[in-house]
Amino acid sequence: MNQPNPEKNARKPRAPRAPKSGAQANPETGKNGRGKPAQKAPQPQAADARAADNARRKPFYSRTRRPQQKQKAGPAAVPMHIIPLGGLGEVGKNITLYECQGDMLIVDCGLVFPDSDMFGVDLVIPDFTYVVQNKDKIKGVIITHGHEDHIGALPYLLKQVNLPVYATRLTIGLIKNKLEEHGLLGRTKLVEITPRRKFKLGCFTVEPIHVNHSIPDAVAFAIECPAGVVLQTGDFKIDYTPLSGGPTDLAAFAEYGRKGVLALLSDSTNAERPGFTATEKKVAQSFANLFRRADKQRIIIATFASNLYRIQQIIDLAVENGRKVAVSGRSMANNTQMALELGYLHAPEGVLIDIEQLNKYPPEKVVLITTGSQGEPLSALSRMASASHRNVRVGPGDFIIISATPIPGNEKMVTKVVNGLLLLGAEVIYESMYDVHVSGHACQEEQKLILTLTAPRYFLPVHGEYKQLKKHAMTAESLGIPAQNIHIAEIGQDIRLSADGLETCEPVPAGVVMVDGLGVGDVGNVVLRDRRHLSQDGLVIVVATVSADGQLLAGPDLVSRGFVYVRESEELMDEARKLVIQCFERCRNERTHDWNSVKTRVRETLSAYIYRRTKRSPMILPILMEV
Repeated sequence: MNQPNPEKNARKPRAPRAPKSGAQANPETGKNGRGKPAQKAPQPQAADARAADNARRKPFYSRTRRPQQKQKAGPAAVPMHIIPLGGLGEVGKNITLYECQGDMLIVDCGLVFPDSDMFGVDLVIPDFTYVVQNKDKIKGVIITHGHEDHIGALPYLLKQVNLPVYATRLTIGLIKNKLEEHGLLGRTKLVEITPRRKFKLGCFTVEPIHVNHSIPDAVAFAIECPAGVVLQTGDFKIDYTPLSGGPTDLAAFAEYGRKGVLALLSDSTNAERPGFTATEKKVAQSFANLFRRADKQRIIIATFASNLYRIQQIIDLAVENGRKVAVSGRSMANNTQMALELGYLHAPEGVLIDIEQLNKYPPEKVVLITTGSQGEPLSALSRMASASHRNVRVGPGDFIIISATPIPGNEKMVTKVVNGLLLLGAEVIYESMYDVHVSGHACQEEQKLILTLTAPRYFLPVHGEYKQLKKHAMTAESLGIPAQNIHIAEIGQDIRLSADGLETCEPVPAGVVMVDGLGVGDVGNVVLRDRRHLSQDGLVIVVATVSADGQLLAGPDLVSRGFVYVRESEELMDEARKLVIQCFERCRNERTHDWNSVKTRVRETLSAYIYRRTKRSPMILPILMEV
């Protein structure tokens, strides 16, 4: 029997493995240092399976850590402030102030026309108090497009603060007309901008983005600053077959969406309307049908003076039908002339004629484009309806098209004009079923498209009444934007935005300033209250002459305006006069020589008597002359 060779069968020594702390195995007991059985060395097959399992699991990491680290670092934490000074809870008066790192920028500067209870007021503009207070920080005013609710208040701002104005070519042409009226054209710096060309204003880098609207050369703005990128759409719609200028630049919105958008401020005017806004091509076909229908009649078309697309459509149809074109209304004439000079309107030689020559042509050979689509009392169409227009007499041979939708609040004025035209025998097309007007604002599906392309972190609906802002906010929430990241702001609210969150700060001075004639801001709530009072109940003036000791020397005379017809109310006025005399006697007996107290007692005595007799409360104005 062979003896085993100890050298041959001896195992080669292995390098000792570093035991884990507290887990070293005892060679005598076979247990580790914790008293548990020592684990066996892994078999080769088990080791291969574990390695394969680890390889499968290797790509899995927590994906929430990296974005958090990015949000906390770098310039994204720098805050910016967005301060709307108008355009919220209303349609018009659009103006928004941006601030970042001490630099400020204004987007748009519009007006709104007065409500029916603003007696005698011509225009309503924003309160520029906060702008004037920070005039040294403001780098400029950038304008989205040339409608009155976006440029109308510029002259009133530039009278207080001299700022450069940045706008597209047509918009600058419209602004020039306004500044020339106010004598500001020579001292205002106007800078022409074009879509996709960036420019810097302080710490802001601004890129205009082409959008469709009811006026050419409309743009949105991408405003980039150390806090991030904010997109403000201005007024827009998405028209895939526009008459000129090409469709809205959706690619630019998408590019910013991929890079990251801190906030989106978007037009809410049509937020309550589902679907898409109709294309301008639809109006062109409808107009062609109406021109054929009015083959033997004079055609009069009322539209907005700034709607150059519509004016070009009318000129083209007039050429096709062998008609001459005249324009009526100061703003219509100014805008048409300016657009022809800049090349935004085109008309063959001899097609456009002066309104003075209108009656030299047969009715079936002319088209008249006029202002007054909103029933404005002093507009050309309103004067035609009241038979007071100097050059145009409306009659049975006229075919009149009102190519506009009444702005909320203007329905009664438009109806009054339509009734006046119908009474004169004209045929009037004003119903929506004829498709003589399409909106320039995006409906819900277009709003959804912009929200989806830009994917903003925060959303601020703008340009609309509260119900429209609320509906737009609901649309954004339905697309997945968290409710806490959607904010419906108020005029004057200071909104602080950064990558860390959205919060509201102390409001700034904001509101409305009323323009009445040459007076700006001299008509306030007190004046409006008195005007409203006068319009409802009229005025009674008490005039008396008194001595230094309070004795009545002459009068009192009572003068009434807007209260009663004096000749038919002699008994009422005589009784009122007797009461005033008694009031003066009581004041003298009581030795009341403070004329303000005497006036107050006369006013109270007369007011109580008149209300008791008539249930009316006219304004009572005592005038005392001391001799």
